[in-house]
Amino acid sequence: MDKNAIKKYAVWARRELISRVSQRAALYEITDKDYGDASADSVLGRVMSAEEKHQRQALIAQIREKGYEQVMEEIAYTWFNRFIALRFMEVNGYLPSRVRVFTDDENNFKPQILTEAINMELDGLDMEKVYALKNANDDDALFKYMLIVQCNALSSILPGMFQRISDYTELLFPDNLLREGSVIEQMISMIPEEDWKDAVQIIGWLYQYYNSEKKDDVFAALKKNVKITKENIPAATQLFTPDWIVRYMVENSLGRLWVEGHPECGLKENWKYYLEEAPQESEVQAKLAEIRKEYAALNPEDIKLIDPCMGSGHILVYAFDVLMQIYESAGYSQRDAAKSILEHNIYGLDIDDRAYQLAYFAVMMKARQYNRRILNGENTCHVYAIQESNTINRAHLKYLGAGMDDLEVNTARVQLEGLLDTLRDAKEYGSILKVENYNWELLRRFVAVADAGEQISMDSAGLEVTVAQLLTLIDIAETMERKYDVVVTNPPYRAVSDCSDKLNSFVKKHYPNSKNDLSTVFMEQTLFLCKKHGIMSMINIPVWMSKSSFENLRYELLSAHTFVNMLHCGRGIFGSDFGTTTFVIWNDYIHSYCAVFHQLFDEMGAVDSVEQKEKWFFERKGCFHAQPKMFLNIASYPIAYSTSAKLLEILDKEKPLSDFAYPR
Repeated sequence: MDKNAIKKYAVWARRELISRVSQRAALYEITDKDYGDASADSVLGRVMSAEEKHQRQALIAQIREKGYEQVMEEIAYTWFNRFIALRFMEVNGYLPSRVRVFTDDENNFKPQILTEAINMELDGLDMEKVYALKNANDDDALFKYMLIVQCNALSSILPGMFQRISDYTELLFPDNLLREGSVIEQMISMIPEEDWKDAVQIIGWLYQYYNSEKKDDVFAALKKNVKITKENIPAATQLFTPDWIVRYMVENSLGRLWVEGHPECGLKENWKYYLEEAPQESEVQAKLAEIRKEYAALNPEDIKLIDPCMGSGHILVYAFDVLMQIYESAGYSQRDAAKSILEHNIYGLDIDDRAYQLAYFAVMMKARQYNRRILNGENTCHVYAIQESNTINRAHLKYLGAGMDDLEVNTARVQLEGLLDTLRDAKEYGSILKVENYNWELLRRFVAVADAGEQISMDSAGLEVTVAQLLTLIDIAETMERKYDVVVTNPPYRAVSDCSDKLNSFVKKHYPNSKNDLSTVFMEQTLFLCKKHGIMSMINIPVWMSKSSFENLRYELLSAHTFVNMLHCGRGIFGSDFGTTTFVIWNDYIHSYCAVFHQLFDEMGAVDSVEQKEKWFFERKGCFHAQPKMFLNIASYPIAYSTSAKLLEILDKEKPLSDFAYPR
């Protein structure tokens, strides 16, 4: 995969698309300086159609709420997401029509959707309009029309990516996409076709590189003491995880869960990054035997895995592959397994709507790789962008629960009000919000049976919107509240002090042991999301391993949980970074468990390549076996895995674990 080409294209495409949608906005007298009269019938001397007028009003309303730059950014990335999704689908033959959108069969920039327009059968296609545009030789207008119809047709099978386009997004559709040098022509010419073939991780790299300049802007503003807002947290915190690190995390969490209970499955041989357990004492082996009995009782469809900071879905996509191997080892066909994995196993959350779109798309494309019939519009996909309850019209709640008895109605209304309070400003906090265990089935019934009667007949559409919003919030909240067998993530990296006052206050109140950085806050939250005996894995910055401000966090980790293994990577995983460590933790305390640690650096300050660290991993460089409970005998409880066993034994005798009180 040519990542240099992908980066060059994505960075350029963002600028180009923002410029193009801004030019379109200017045609409707909307600029960064002014947006004119929202009720105007004409712009620049041209009378608008009723649809254009409505779309322009909606656009102005969004600008009033979010600001001009934010809205232009959102529209630009919406089209970027759709273009790269269509490109992936056409290259891999996943479009139901089998007609290429951007190229011909030889990958030339000659869209088949133009040449085949009069022969195509797409939902919503107006053939009279097609013939009219053909007769007028207006290829640009025809291409725009065919693209919008194609996106709308895909909304029934991929609603998370291709929401129906009938609003201001269509109004600002970029012009001149058929010309040489357009954002589509450059996508085809700059990124080799083979990079798109069954390599869904290209979506993640495009997402990260698309955001790279905005990330630089956010950091530059930070130096001027401008706090990171909830709109900018994704750009400021997300990094695409190297593929081998993803494999290490998934194989040693999800993979371990399965093979510990099903040792006869033979899957470990497929996993290059799986680390065998260190030799254990007899008491530990007895405890592990009990846990393995629980794992042995699991069927593939019982496993629940979540990435609460899923980004563009890289971890979820590889987890899908490992789950497929698990299902096949249990006798399932790929077709049945793919459907079941979507319905029962894979969950994901993110605060970023565009990341959600790409993660949803990536997971669905992975399922399509295994099951040709998966894109039938009938399959559930449990990945979500966390939404806020701020815009819910609570006056509509009195029309819900029609036909239910009074006790159920009162219970549901109280619970729903509580849920809406919890999800207020939810994009400030994301997956670190803790949601109560409500009666989800009751809430869904309560919301689904709305009856406005005559009182609200003039606003029935508004009630329908409220119902749809509430059902989405219930799905998201249940995902946030559920406990999981496996939690795997690459959390956001950002000092909490750089973020908004709301987030600062929330973290200090709810996460006092890990409050300094969002990445360490997620160490607590991911373990909270785990079932007892569940497994958590993440990549993180290493400051928590020894810094005094994380002493209480270390005590909690060492006294209530169990480290299974760790790769202490030093600097270089994310370029010239501040260091990384990636690890696997059991959500249970196993006294005297011996963990495996790898130190993948020569000098702490050296910046080694990702490839070098992977090589050292295979060479088992810097391998240490240590009982994490022993670290509690060292002042401040550092994760001192390289300390000699003899010294740890001496410290253990001098200061027995029972003498230690929880630090204050």
